[in-house]
Amino acid sequence: MSVYPGTRPTEQAPAAPRRRLLPRALVVFVLLAALVNMLMVEASIPSLYIPDSAPRGVRPYDAVPAVVHVGGPIIDLTGPEPATYRAPPKTIALTFDDGPDPAWTPQILDVLRHHQAHATFFVLGSRVVRNTDLTRRITDEGHEIGVHTFTHPRLTALPAWRQGFELSTTRSVVAYATGRASTLYRPPYSSTNDALDNTDVAALRDTGLDGLLTVLSDLDSEDWRRPGADTIIRRATPRGDAGAVVLMHDAGGDRSQTIAALDRLIPQLQQRGYRFVTVSETLRGRGPVTDPPATTAQTLRGGAAVAMVGIADVTLRLLWLLLLIAGVLFAARTLMVLILAVQHAHRRRTPSWSWGPPVTDPVSIIVPAFNEATTIAPAVRSLALSAHPGVEVIVIDDASTDGTAQVVEDQKLGNVRVISVPSGGKASALNTGTGFAHHDLIVMVDADTVVEPDAIHRLVQPFADPRVGAVSGNVKVGNRHGLLGRWQHIEYVIGFNLDRRLYDTLGCIPTVPGALGAFRRTALHDAGGLHTDTLAEDTDLTIAVHRAGWRVVFEDAARAWTEAPTGLRQLWRQRYRWSFGTMQALWKHRRAVLTGKPPGLPFVVFFTVLLPLLAPLIDIMTVYGAVFLDRPEAVWGWLAMMAAQTVTAVVAFRLDHEPATPLWTLPLQQVFYRQLMYLVLIHSALTAFSGQRLHWQKLRRTGEVAVPMK
Repeated sequence: MSVYPGTRPTEQAPAAPRRRLLPRALVVFVLLAALVNMLMVEASIPSLYIPDSAPRGVRPYDAVPAVVHVGGPIIDLTGPEPATYRAPPKTIALTFDDGPDPAWTPQILDVLRHHQAHATFFVLGSRVVRNTDLTRRITDEGHEIGVHTFTHPRLTALPAWRQGFELSTTRSVVAYATGRASTLYRPPYSSTNDALDNTDVAALRDTGLDGLLTVLSDLDSEDWRRPGADTIIRRATPRGDAGAVVLMHDAGGDRSQTIAALDRLIPQLQQRGYRFVTVSETLRGRGPVTDPPATTAQTLRGGAAVAMVGIADVTLRLLWLLLLIAGVLFAARTLMVLILAVQHAHRRRTPSWSWGPPVTDPVSIIVPAFNEATTIAPAVRSLALSAHPGVEVIVIDDASTDGTAQVVEDQKLGNVRVISVPSGGKASALNTGTGFAHHDLIVMVDADTVVEPDAIHRLVQPFADPRVGAVSGNVKVGNRHGLLGRWQHIEYVIGFNLDRRLYDTLGCIPTVPGALGAFRRTALHDAGGLHTDTLAEDTDLTIAVHRAGWRVVFEDAARAWTEAPTGLRQLWRQRYRWSFGTMQALWKHRRAVLTGKPPGLPFVVFFTVLLPLLAPLIDIMTVYGAVFLDRPEAVWGWLAMMAAQTVTAVVAFRLDHEPATPLWTLPLQQVFYRQLMYLVLIHSALTAFSGQRLHWQKLRRTGEVAVPMK
C-alpha cells in the first residue's frame, strides 16, 4: 500500500514523533511492569499444601544444643544462651497452622468459644492478606497469633533476603490486621524438638536475632492425614497431668475431622482439670512478653502488602476474565471462518454462480502517487494493458520530488494521463482523480501494486448487481521471499483475504483496500467522497459506503500483487498506521457499530480490534500458568489454539489456490511475528487514547513486484 505525507515536506518535523514516542513507550513500560509485578505477587502465593510434619529423612543434628534437643517446645534463641519452656501441668496450648481459612477457621473458633478455650494460630501471611477480618476475629476472641511465614516455604532452602521477606511481611500484615506485633514463630515443616537438625537451628538463631520465639510442639495430632477423630484425639491427649503444646491445622484441606475431634477433646480434658490457654499464657511470669502492640511502621507496611495483594487478586481475576473473552472470540472467529468463508468460496465456484450480465462499461483507474518512481512504471503498465475494454488510467502526482510523473510519461501509454497537484495527501489525490475521471466505474490502485491482466475486468463484474456500490480485490504479497515476506504473505491470505470472505458473507466488509478496489461514482458521492480526518481513508470510505445503503463485496478472482515492507522498521510504521487509522475510522463511525448498520459491523470490532488487543493474554497466561502455576493444561490449551490456527491457515491457502509451502514458517510466525503485531496494536491504541494525530510517512520501496508467471 502506498503512503503519503499529511503535510508538505517542508512542514515535516521529524523530531516531534520521537519526542511523542517517549511518553507512550514509558506508559507501555509502566503498564507491563505493573502487570508483571501483579502476576509475580500472585505467583508468590502458592496454593500447594505440603503438611508441616511431612518426613524429611535423617539429617545431622550434632550442632543442635542439648537444651534445645531435649527441652521444651518453646525455644528462646533471642539471647546469648538458648532457653526452652514447657507448658505447665494440666495446661494445653492448642496451636493451629496454615490458616486462616474462611471455611474451617470460623468453625474452629466457634468450637473454642463454645468450650471457653483459647488457642494460638500460626498464620500464613498470604492467607492473612485475603482474610484480614477473620484474622482480627481471632484476636478479638482472646486468641493469639503467631507467624508461620508468608508462603509456607522451607526457610532453610531460601537465601537470607527471602527468609527476611517471609517473616517481616507476615509480621507486618498481622500487625495491620490485628494491631499486635506477634513475636511467636513456627517454622513450616516442623513438629517436635527432636526433629531439628543443624540447618534448622542455624535458621532459628537468625529468627531469634529478630526477636522471635520459636514454638514447636509436644504432641502432633497429624490431623492433616485425616486419620479419623478418635485417632486425632488420642494423639493430642497428654499422658497423666503433663502440659503440652498440641499441633493441629485449620487450613490446607478438609478439616472436618479436626473440628469433630476438637469438640470432644476439649471437654474431655477440661473434666480432668485441664485449662486451654495461648502460648503466651504458658510463659506468664517466667518468659518474655510475646504479644506487644504493633508499631506504626509495621502497620503501614502491612497495609501496603494487603493493598498490593488485593490489587493483584483483582488484576488476575480480570486477566482470567479477559482471557475467557479472548478464547470465546477466537473460537467464534475460527468457527465462523471455517464455516462461512468456506461456504462463500464454494458458492462462488459453482457453475451456476454469476453476478449477472457481463459488465463491459469503461473504467477509470486512479493511481495516487507520491515519490513512487521506483514502483510506478510496472504498476501503470499493468493497468494500462488491462484486458477490460475502455480503461483510462489517471495518475495523480502528489507533489513528488523524485520524477514520478516523468517516469509515467516515459512509458508513452496512450490511455494514461498524469495530473500533478500540490501536496494534499492520499485522500485529496483520490478525490482529485475522481473529479477528472470520465467514467462512472472507478478503480483505485496503489502505485506499488501490479495487477493481473484480467484483474480489472473481474473486479467490476459485481457491478452487474445494482445494489453493489464497492468491490474489494484480492491483494497478495508480491515480494514473499525471506521470513518476513513469507510471514506477511501468510497474514494476507489468512488475516485479510479469508476475513473478507467471512465479512462478505456477513455483509460487513470493513475495508476495500487501497491496493485494489472499485466503486460506483454514485456510491462515492453518497458516501461523501474520501476524507482526510483518518489515516485509514480506505476503511473510512468503505464504512461510509455501507452506511449510504450500498453493498460492499469481495471478488477473489481479481488479483493484484503489492510490495510488502522488507524491514521491521518499515513494517512497524505501516502496521502502526493501519491499526491507528482503523481505530480512527471505527470511532468516527461508532454510531454504525452501535446500531449494527450494516448488521455485521460489530463483528469487525470484535474480531479486528478487540480480539487482537486481548490475544496477547493467551500467550502471557500460557507462560504464567505453565511456569508459575505448574498448570500443564495451559500449554495444552495454547497448542490447541495453534492447531486451530494451522487448520485455518491450510483452509485459507486452499481457498486462495496458494501452495502450502510457506506454512512451514507458521509456528515461527505465531511465536515472533504475532508478538510484534501485538506491540504495534497496543502502541496504536495508546496513541488513539492519547488523542494524538499521525502524519503519513513514505515507506522505502524496491520495485521488485511483478505478476507471477502462471
